[in-house]
Amino acid sequence: METNICADKATLLISCKDNKGIVASVTEFIYKNEGNILYLDQHVDHHDGCFFMRAQWDLCNFKIPKEKIGEYFNTLIAERYKMTWKLHFANKNIRMAVFVSHMPHCLYDILSRVQGGEWNNVEIPLIISNHDKLKHIADEFGIPFHVIPITKENKDVQEAKELQLLKDNDIDLIVLARYMQVVSDSFINHYPNQIINIHHSFLPAFPGAKPYHSAYERGVKIIGATSHYVTPELDEGPIIAQGVADVNHKNTITDLIHKGKDLEKIVLSKAIWNHLERKTFVYKNKTIVFE
Repeated sequence: METNICADKATLLISCKDNKGIVASVTEFIYKNEGNILYLDQHVDHHDGCFFMRAQWDLCNFKIPKEKIGEYFNTLIAERYKMTWKLHFANKNIRMAVFVSHMPHCLYDILSRVQGGEWNNVEIPLIISNHDKLKHIADEFGIPFHVIPITKENKDVQEAKELQLLKDNDIDLIVLARYMQVVSDSFINHYPNQIINIHHSFLPAFPGAKPYHSAYERGVKIIGATSHYVTPELDEGPIIAQGVADVNHKNTITDLIHKGKDLEKIVLSKAIWNHLERKTFVYKNKTIVFE
C-alpha cells in the first residue's frame, strides 16, 4: 500500500528560558491543528537554564493557513514563554551565493551535490570571485560568474557591488568556499549567521592564512578543518562542523595540504547541509546542531 508523502513541511526552531510545559505546549499546538510531527528534538543548557527545540511537521492537513502559522504560534505560545523562534517552510528553496578565489575543490563539491540532486532545496543564482581563474567551472555548470577584484583601496566600493548583486538575486545564504578575502564587518552585518566559511584548520588551533605550515612546524598528529558562521572576529565565529585526519612525522606539508583539501570539502558540505535543513541554532558564540 502506497503512503502519500506530504512535500510541504514546516520547521520550527525555538529558544527560551527552560520551563515546564514547553514541549507539551508546542506538540499540542501541532496536534490540535492536524499536523503530523516528523521530527522533534530538544536540548537544555543547564548552565544557563536555556531551552532549545526543533520541531518539524507536515502541512498537508494543517488547519491554520501557512501565512498565519507564525502569528498564531506567537500569540498562543511564544509570548507566554518569551521565546525566540524562527519558522521555515520546506517548499521555499534557499538561494545561495558561493564566493571563491583560486581553489576549486570546495566549489566542485558544492555544485556536484546540487546538480546531482543531493541538495534539492537550494538554488545557486551566482558565483562571486576576486579572480577569474574558476570562471570555467561556473560556465560548465551554467551559473553566472562575477569577477570583483578587491584591494585595500577599493574594498568598500567593491563590497557595495557584491551586496547589490546579492540583493538583486534575493540571496539567503553566502558560502565562502576558500574565498581568500577578509569580509568586512559592514558586509557581515547585512547577513548575520548567514555566511558560512571553511577554515583549513581545526579551530581554534592554527588560525590565519597558513595553518598547515604552522601545524607542520608543530609536528601535529592530526589535522582538521572547521566550518563556521562568519562574525567580525576573524576565524572565531560559531562552529557548525569539524573533521580531522591522522598525520605523522613522514607527512610533508604537501601531504597535509592534500589531506586537508579532502577534509575541507566534506566539512563545508556538512555545515551547508545542516543550515539548509534548518538544523542549526546560534547561541552566544556557539551552535546547537540538531541531529
